[in-house]
Amino acid sequence: MASDRVLALNIGAGHVTLGELRVASGKPPVLQRYGIAPLGLDPDSEMDPSGFIIAALTDIMKATGIRPGPLMLSVSGQTVFPRFVKLPSVAQDKLRTMIQSEAEQNVPFPIDELTWDFQMVGAEDAGERNAMIVAAKTESIVALTNAVAAVGLEPEVVDVAPLAIYNCVRYCYPNLEGCTMVLDIGARSTNLVFIEEGKVFYRSIPVAGNTITQEIAKTFQVDFRKAELMKRESGYVALGGVTADADEDADRMSKCIRSVVTRLHAEVNRSINFYRSQQGGSVPVRVLLTGGSATLQHIDTFFREKLRVDVDYLNPYGGVNLGSHVNQEKAAAEFYQLAEVIGMAVRRGGQGSVSINLMPPNLVDKKTFRRRVPVFAVAGISLVAASAFLLLGGGISAGVAEYERDAFQRQRDTFKEIGGRIAARVRERDAIVADFKRYCKLIDDRAVMIRRLDAIRASLLPGMWLVSIDDAEFVGADGVAVPGVKIVGRGFSDALKKVEQQVGAGKTSPELFCDRLVGKAPFAEARVTAQKNVDNVGEFTVEASLADDYRFELAAGEEE
Repeated sequence: MASDRVLALNIGAGHVTLGELRVASGKPPVLQRYGIAPLGLDPDSEMDPSGFIIAALTDIMKATGIRPGPLMLSVSGQTVFPRFVKLPSVAQDKLRTMIQSEAEQNVPFPIDELTWDFQMVGAEDAGERNAMIVAAKTESIVALTNAVAAVGLEPEVVDVAPLAIYNCVRYCYPNLEGCTMVLDIGARSTNLVFIEEGKVFYRSIPVAGNTITQEIAKTFQVDFRKAELMKRESGYVALGGVTADADEDADRMSKCIRSVVTRLHAEVNRSINFYRSQQGGSVPVRVLLTGGSATLQHIDTFFREKLRVDVDYLNPYGGVNLGSHVNQEKAAAEFYQLAEVIGMAVRRGGQGSVSINLMPPNLVDKKTFRRRVPVFAVAGISLVAASAFLLLGGGISAGVAEYERDAFQRQRDTFKEIGGRIAARVRERDAIVADFKRYCKLIDDRAVMIRRLDAIRASLLPGMWLVSIDDAEFVGADGVAVPGVKIVGRGFSDALKKVEQQVGAGKTSPELFCDRLVGKAPFAEARVTAQKNVDNVGEFTVEASLADDYRFELAAGEEE
């Protein structure tokens, strides 16, 4: 391979993980750098996540110093449709046609709207072979690759998270015997990956971390963000029986969490039964936990008691070296987010067991065109050489010379036509690049606007609401004007007075709002410029300056 440096990116529903590794055939991968960033996207939101992905990747690359390079991209298991089918033994040239027919029958979308790939699994048995088909909506994959391209990254492979985990386990646990089941408990879905000699099977279940958070929010009548914070700070799975926590709220929450995890256990049992009956698999003899929600306290004990097998956490560092730039303690604490990254690096090093690639057609065409450019260059050189030969061939007979001139003319016309097509493609490419840059700036600006709005909403006190938010100049104490925003809000006077009395800081509620606003990522300073009360409703105006990293560079944008 040309370079042993590779980037591995996993885009989950709640977090983005980007790693830089060194891989070489026959050698352990070396994790050089990595970063994890939350997307910050409300799970109930219908918003396009592209802006959040771009913002998260930008933050990671800036914080870690990771530069663009060959990229392996892994997409969520919930994004794709896996199908496992049995096929008769046929010639290789007929195999893809047969598998495409199976895909058309088994995937609930027209085949021309899908990007798909397949892999034969295991050995031929009684004249039949098993095939794994993985398909995804092309528009979904293109949206992710476009977001990645906005930060200067271009995937060479689009993998699937459960299969990246499969490769990780196969590499890090080379001596496994019997059936191993991985429970990858993420934010929106839980991936079950069954690992057994000669078999590959996985399934995504829509019961995971966000389901737990939503149940807590419903039980305690709080919003999703508050419920997520409660879960992270004091959530655990109740152990059942007559045990009770001295803290009434913690006890109530633990039982609420247990009810969701019990639903997950029921789905896991159904999946095990399906794997055994439909895929001829064995009962799992061990379970490996991974994913952001798998670190919930006592969840390993719960599954150990329910499934009656050994339950442990998946260690993605088995046979993997950590580079000098990696904080060992931090990596040890965040191991549950890195299985996909390691699995993709293993595959890049030629030691992966499965190799699905869901590269969308637009990127495949782009790479094909790049490969053809050198061929056109060689053809041009040949044309010049042919011209020189004709000029120097004075001793050739007139008939031969005329024949050669005609041949040369035909060649020249052909290459002129090819050159015209290349020039047209280059112009098309330049126009697309210009549009792309404009769209990238719009997406960047939108991501910043979302962060501003989130920070403002999170700073509102009980009883407050927003009236308007406008761009404005903020003039500091030094007289220097910097970009900022003007916020107009209102609140019920009695509710705001109650908050002021509870805080007891001798400040008005708009001043308390300013205190909450300052220190959140987008804002540097804030002050109250006006406030009044009319009919038990208070209105206030706040001006806030934006931190350096969150100011739009209007002049640079206009030049472009």
